[in-house]
Amino acid sequence: MELNTLPVYLITILLLISATVAMAVKWIRVPYSIALVIVGLVIGICGLLPSVRMTPELILLVCLPALLFEASWNLDINQAKENGLAISILATVGVVGSAFIVGVVLNVWGKVSLATALLFGAITSATDPVSVLGIFRRLRINKRLSSILEGESLFNDGTAVALFQLLLFMVLTGTTYSIPETVAKFSVVILGGMLVGAGVGFIATKVIAEFDDHLLELMLTTVVAYGAFLLAEEINTSSVLAVVLAGMVLGNAGGKSSMSRTTRVAVDSFWEYAAFVVSSLLFLLLGLQIQLPLLAKYGSQIGIAIVALLISRFIVVYLLSPWLSSKKVPISAAWRPILFWGALRGSLSMAMALSLPLNFPAREQLVVLTFGVVLFTLLVQGLTVEPLIKMLARKNPDLLSVPSSKRAQLKA
Repeated sequence: MELNTLPVYLITILLLISATVAMAVKWIRVPYSIALVIVGLVIGICGLLPSVRMTPELILLVCLPALLFEASWNLDINQAKENGLAISILATVGVVGSAFIVGVVLNVWGKVSLATALLFGAITSATDPVSVLGIFRRLRINKRLSSILEGESLFNDGTAVALFQLLLFMVLTGTTYSIPETVAKFSVVILGGMLVGAGVGFIATKVIAEFDDHLLELMLTTVVAYGAFLLAEEINTSSVLAVVLAGMVLGNAGGKSSMSRTTRVAVDSFWEYAAFVVSSLLFLLLGLQIQLPLLAKYGSQIGIAIVALLISRFIVVYLLSPWLSSKKVPISAAWRPILFWGALRGSLSMAMALSLPLNFPAREQLVVLTFGVVLFTLLVQGLTVEPLIKMLARKNPDLLSVPSSKRAQLKA
């Protein structure tokens, strides 16, 4: 049964399960999103629900714009500017470097064809640290470190999708581009999406300034989120970056100067709820997708893919660290392990893998490898990042943005 034909009762059951897990994690110290994956995994293994299949259309067209807009709407543009150097390098050089390193390692050690391995590298180059950011907020991690990881996640989604689409086009058509041509096409997609998003956000800001009706303005933000995405898709630019830029412009300009306090509260509450529901369903459905026989079939390659991903992230973080630092935002030695270990993979990677054509020769292999890697990052890295932060905080108290009197409680 596909998700777009699910009866209302099954959607209600999924929401009920999500709500139950949300209540349970108030007493169990497990990140909510990871708990959802575990519950979904148990339900899927036991066959407690009808088969539910995630589709790329569901993730890319329905869920992703809501998640991106909510995050970018709340992103402080001043913080983004201060951390702009680190974010931009990680979201561009970091993404391309990670995809290349993963591709080469998987090709050499995993005996996967280079084209397929590079595609996998692009698929898994986008980070999705939702669970980690939740831990950051609870432990009150240094705001600049949190801003870097969140900003990288927002912007590298766009570059990862653009790189994936470019590589997929080259593989399917047999087209080869020189390095300058590849860089040019990649840049056009990225910059085009950013211009579309900034333009849509600017126009929406001017329109919203003419009204003081919270329902109308709430509707306009919804149009902006999905309209920017669809417009960028139509003209073959980065739809992900279009939503991010539209949300940033509207949230920092329109939301602060053009909206009344009542409207801002209403819009904040709506998008917070929308993102909560969407992310809840996505993480729960992720657990339901896992097929243990296929994971066992590709087990050795999944292991190599995980090692490749960790190697690539380690190289990106530690090799680029000298260039990530600035006078305002120094990347300390204590930050690097968190930037390395906190880079989880999630729904966007799954969406790219599932969007491969059904007749693509290595489709099953790429989908299973992606699911295996995502499962590892969520369950292993996601569950161990909090102990890592606490361990580092004992020797580096400035890692936490809390008064010294409360640090002892967080280190316990």
